Order: sequence, then structure tokens, then C-alpha cells
Amino acid sequence: MSRTVYETATSLDGFIADQDNSLDWLFAVEGAQEGEAIDSTAEFIANAGAIVLGATTYEWILEHEGRGPWPYEAPTWVLTHRELPRIEGDLRFASADTDEELRYLHAEMVRAADGRDIWVVGGGRIAARLARLGLLDEVSVSVAPVSLGSGAPLLDGRVQLRPLEVRLAGAFACLRYEVVKG
Repeated sequence: MSRTVYETATSLDGFIADQDNSLDWLFAVEGAQEGEAIDSTAEFIANAGAIVLGATTYEWILEHEGRGPWPYEAPTWVLTHRELPRIEGDLRFASADTDEELRYLHAEMVRAADGRDIWVVGGGRIAARLARLGLLDEVSVSVAPVSLGSGAPLLDGRVQLRPLEVRLAGAFACLRYEVVKG
């Protein structure tokens, strides 16, 4: 059965990107591009059956990974209200302004995932909305030993979580939480 998992990295003070929507701070952390935290994230990504992300995350990936093809094989939903550059890959652009629209898109993702997990890449607003609707199952976050002071929040809204796992992987504290539903 598919789980919907928000798998990401955050600063110690809870930001997934800095005030300029950059992840440069993350890659500056010693060991950020190697080690157990990266290996487990890479394994999760390789096994994901569907992906969902916002426009800002999509644009960051295009800027840093190049203009194609899309670096992930799984069908990917980009939630946006803007016209964005299209590149080669299984990309689906949609808006999900209402709860009903987001539920419909999530059901499409579950069908496409075919029993594999759905990876919520970013951002925190999408993850919090999915949690509020009872559609997010897990938050898995690698906490970097850096404070940003401001930026894009890990979760944009209240989400009740139950701890599942805590481990150290290089410089990162890796935390897994079950989303408390109902």
C-alpha cells in the first residue's frame, strides 16, 4: 500500500530553504553529499512511485540540475499557478486550490505509484495541507547542524506527529515521524 512521505532536509531552526529559496546552505554542511543520510534518502527516492512538489522547488531543480531530462523516473506532479518551463520527463502541472482538488490529485498519485510510496519533495505548505487532509503518512527529515534564521518553513501549519525513529548519520540527526490523523 502506498504511503505519502515528506522526505526532506531542514536547518536546526526548521527551514528547508533560506530566504532566497536556496539550498546552498545544505550542501555547505560537511558530509552533506555523502554518507548514510544521503544513501537512505537516495534509496527512498529510487523506490518512490510518484512525486509531488511545488513550483519553487521545481524551478530550483531546473536551475541546479539543468534543463533536462527530469532527473526522476517516477511520475511527478508540480503544483503551480504559473506557466513553467517544460522539460523531458513524466511531468504533470496542476493547481490544487481546494481540498477537493488536492484529494483528487492525491488519488491520481496513489494510482500512479501502484503500491510504492509517494514522495512529497517540497514544500512545507504542500506537506502541511496533505497532513491536514489526512493524506500525509510520514515526515522523514534530516536535520542539518546549521541555523538559518528565516526562510521556507519545514511545515507551513500545525501538524501533529508521533516519533518513529531517531538516528545520527554523519553530521545529520535523522528523524522519522508518523503523522497523527484525526
